[in-house]
Amino acid sequence: MSDAASPHGFQFASAAHQRETAISGMWVFLATEALFFGPLFLAFAFSRQLDMSGFDAGGSRTNLLIGAVNTFLLVTSSLFVSLGAACLETDRRRVALWSFCFAWVLGLSFMALKFGVEWRDDFRHGLFPGAGFSAQGDLRGGMELFFTFYFISTGVHGLHLLIGLLLLAWIIRRLARHSPMTLTPVLVVALYWSFVDLVWIILFPLIYLVGRGG
Repeated sequence: MSDAASPHGFQFASAAHQRETAISGMWVFLATEALFFGPLFLAFAFSRQLDMSGFDAGGSRTNLLIGAVNTFLLVTSSLFVSLGAACLETDRRRVALWSFCFAWVLGLSFMALKFGVEWRDDFRHGLFPGAGFSAQGDLRGGMELFFTFYFISTGVHGLHLLIGLLLLAWIIRRLARHSPMTLTPVLVVALYWSFVDLVWIILFPLIYLVGRGG
């Protein structure tokens, strides 16, 4: 799909100009998102220094298998999103459609494992911070602080992934109905999806590998 053949808004000189503007806008948006997640990661590192034993004990209570599977699912989904964008650029709409469908299923599987299985088990085992927190003894404070970070960070990440799934569903719907589909919105969504993937790649060692080094 060439820029010359693509429609563009009247305020842009060309489709290429519109694409560059849209991608630049997404980069600015992702920079603001990094300003949120960055301090969250720094707060985790700082808090861990206050009670390393409690944080490590909390990390050892996470489900490493689900975390590893979800990492594989999300990284693979990014591969399919990138493949879909590349196929759409060369007008292979059918392959692009299937690629985005695979990515959507993988993202939905991540959500089901994370919130339908792992969070449910966490609540059942009394790991949600508060009066019903199951841990006792000297490590309780650090463990509770760890799981506060755990639920906030994975919850916010899950919200971002849900938005990504809705955006992918919009692309899939337009491709399935053979509606006009330019490359610009697909590249913007692919960039957003890659950011969500990157955040999880940072979260995975913080959540699942802390406390397991020994």
